[in-house]
Amino acid sequence: MNILLTGKDGQLGAELRRALAPLGEVTAAGRADCDLADADAVRALVRRARPDVVVNAAAYTAVDRAESERDLAWAVNAAAPGVLGEEAARLGALVVHYSTDYVFDGAKEGAYTEDDLPAPLNAYGAGKLAGERALAAATPRHLILRTSWVLGVHGGNFAKTMLRLARERDSLRVVADQYGAPTPAALLADVTAHLVRQYAREGGEHFPYGTYHLTSSGVTSWHGYARHVLAAALAAGHALATTPDRVLPVTTADYPAPARRPANSCLDTTRLRQTFGFVLPSWKDGVDGVLAHLL
Repeated sequence: MNILLTGKDGQLGAELRRALAPLGEVTAAGRADCDLADADAVRALVRRARPDVVVNAAAYTAVDRAESERDLAWAVNAAAPGVLGEEAARLGALVVHYSTDYVFDGAKEGAYTEDDLPAPLNAYGAGKLAGERALAAATPRHLILRTSWVLGVHGGNFAKTMLRLARERDSLRVVADQYGAPTPAALLADVTAHLVRQYAREGGEHFPYGTYHLTSSGVTSWHGYARHVLAAALAAGHALATTPDRVLPVTTADYPAPARRPANSCLDTTRLRQTFGFVLPSWKDGVDGVLAHLL
């Protein structure tokens, strides 16, 4: 099986390189190999690789900067998935693509299902939603995996930022009125590998394509997440200037940013778990697994 992986250098891409390697020949492309904002370059990449499966882990993820760089964010997040889908359709290939909780406005009580109506609050979320729709329109052979609050050993993320700031400051102010599930990149990669393996085993005719929500189980706030990270660091013997009790809760209104964020980023994973038989670990276990490598 030939697999084309885009976004190889991101925190998800690094884990996907590990997880996909046993499944076949992986052509891994990063920003230096292909500019996803260039549709012609994207087409050329797929035509050179001639994959059986495309795994698109590339994205423009600077949420606040997307408000002022809308054209670039749109090219990568909205247009490129459609181009990948068109080229994959010519080959009869599967496309696995990652999307986000930010396609929703966060106003719902309870976790969002795949059938809930998207209503993004910011340019990043609007672009990711457009990318979902472009891919789905281009080929029926797609898996769109929506996730939230990704963290990993590679690349930058919230947990690493909290550890750095806790060494530098004697207190931290962290938003306490936004809720979601921190989700390890390794979990996303391992689930992806399982799905690709099942696709290869069963063939494409009866595979359950579509959109699925994939996050760790449970829910926390950014404030609760930060306190958990610092508690784990202290338990591992690391000296910090800030202790968990000095992580102060603030509201979204207290922390203004160019892009609006959804208050509720909780995604219901029932469809994924029932369709494929997954048991998803708790967010605390996932965070602890990453911290074991970082601390």
